[in-house]
Amino acid sequence: MATHTVFNQAKALVGYNMFDSDALLKDLIKRYGAEWAEERLKGFGAFAGSAFGIGLAIDANTNLPVLKTHSRFGERIDQVDFHPSYHNLMAASIEAGAHSLPWTDRRDGAHVARAALLYMAFQNEAGHCCPISMTYSAIPALRKQPELAKVWEPLITSTKYDSRFIPFMQKTGVTIGMGMTEKQGGSDVRANTTMAVPVGAGGAGSGAAKEYLLTGHKWFCSAPMSDAFLILAQTEKGPSCFLVPRFKPNGEKNAIFIQRLKDKMGNKSNASSEIELENALGFLVGDEGRGVPTIIEMVNHTRLDCIISSAALMRQATLQAMHHCHHRSAFGKVLSEQPLMVNVLADLALESEAALRLTMRVARSYDQAQTSAKEAQFKRIVSAIAKYWVCKRAPMAVAEALECFGGNGYVEEGPMPRLFRESPLLGIWEGSGNVICLDVLRAVSTNPNTLDVVVEELDSALGINRRYDMFVASVKHDIKALKTAPATKAAAAAREKGARRFVERLALAMQASLMLKDASEASAKAFVASRLTNAGGYAFGTLPAKVDAKKIMDDAYPAAHLSGQSPA
Repeated sequence: MATHTVFNQAKALVGYNMFDSDALLKDLIKRYGAEWAEERLKGFGAFAGSAFGIGLAIDANTNLPVLKTHSRFGERIDQVDFHPSYHNLMAASIEAGAHSLPWTDRRDGAHVARAALLYMAFQNEAGHCCPISMTYSAIPALRKQPELAKVWEPLITSTKYDSRFIPFMQKTGVTIGMGMTEKQGGSDVRANTTMAVPVGAGGAGSGAAKEYLLTGHKWFCSAPMSDAFLILAQTEKGPSCFLVPRFKPNGEKNAIFIQRLKDKMGNKSNASSEIELENALGFLVGDEGRGVPTIIEMVNHTRLDCIISSAALMRQATLQAMHHCHHRSAFGKVLSEQPLMVNVLADLALESEAALRLTMRVARSYDQAQTSAKEAQFKRIVSAIAKYWVCKRAPMAVAEALECFGGNGYVEEGPMPRLFRESPLLGIWEGSGNVICLDVLRAVSTNPNTLDVVVEELDSALGINRRYDMFVASVKHDIKALKTAPATKAAAAAREKGARRFVERLALAMQASLMLKDASEASAKAFVASRLTNAGGYAFGTLPAKVDAKKIMDDAYPAAHLSGQSPA
């Protein structure tokens, strides 16, 4: 029975190209040397924004992974079954090269192009991006052990997704996971209790790397169906890094036991687990006792992915909010024409733009770090600064975007609850806020000139905006104070107490410099006025009255590209 007529409702945002509709992303691709990847990005963007691709994302988060510890005959199998939609998403991202592009294409801008791929993949569906990220990030660590890399790298970089639960030497492509944290230690990985005992040199499939047997547990092991894991374990010389495959080179199942899957707040399609190792075969990666520096090679790249993914969530949440507000009326007027809502949407657009500009600038440093000492230093310190700030801003931005929907945003049938549940995750992965801020302080204490590359970057935008110049002068004063502080316990405690505020100011200054140099005048002025001074408020939607909020909103909403979208 028809009880009412449905009207004044926005349709689902599907059937659009995530790349073609994102003018900022397209500009940054050109700006940072990755224009050669446009066709690849356009093709993947069409998939990520299609009704089919978005349907896969919904299905993968509705039909969750299931752990099967034993076969029907009582054999221990430790297998996780995923819905076919998850495998389809994995196949699409791997075929596009989101897991491997910088390692297979030597052209300048490969890290930037790959960042754009992950940026779109995460907007589509976050859970499958975890194994994509770890697989991408494993290569730099594995290259610390060339004989292992020779065996595994061709399989890791293959664009043929192979989900079969079989020995790696029989597969056309593999994925890599990681296991560092334990119950008693968390981020303090040097407190790990997993032990590794040497047993000799490896045979087929190991590249003659040193073999060890690992016994212990890991409290968080995401993507437990990966074909191998980089795992930290203690030896006589201290924490060491090992490659632990799901199957031994002789085809036998390795002694990795999945105890349970984590019932997480979000990231539902990705099976995070607790595992135990009982004399599991592992191959030493890097030098014994140098496991933390070795696996940091992997962590640095997954940290980049945390930044990319947080920026992606902000973009998708802002786009969803703008789409809703352009198709929903209240109090006799379309929401996107009401001044207060325009202020909110413009403020969200500013946050999203600044996040992506900083993200891609960091990705650019990954491309240039091999040939430029300055860019290598930039990569080291600004990765941490951006990781802290962009990941911190994502939950607030997504929450504000959700509120633009009113009650509709809180209903599970729509996209916003899933985006919101994903938003806190990136601040936790690869170092929570305090860990990252302490990392920045540690880098400066090790080398007092660490922040010189940041200062040089900030100086490149001086003279454009008086408020920015004043803010940078204040930041430089903070940097000088940090560099010249006395080496006392009291001074160290004061530095640590103020670490979050210090890193936040560095990040805001970096974002403002990029906005002033590259963004529209309206957006750059609005960002400086609302973020670097007290002219704006603390919540989104408090841009100063003089800001051209409508232009900022219109620039960020690609109406022409969304006009042909399909209904829900």
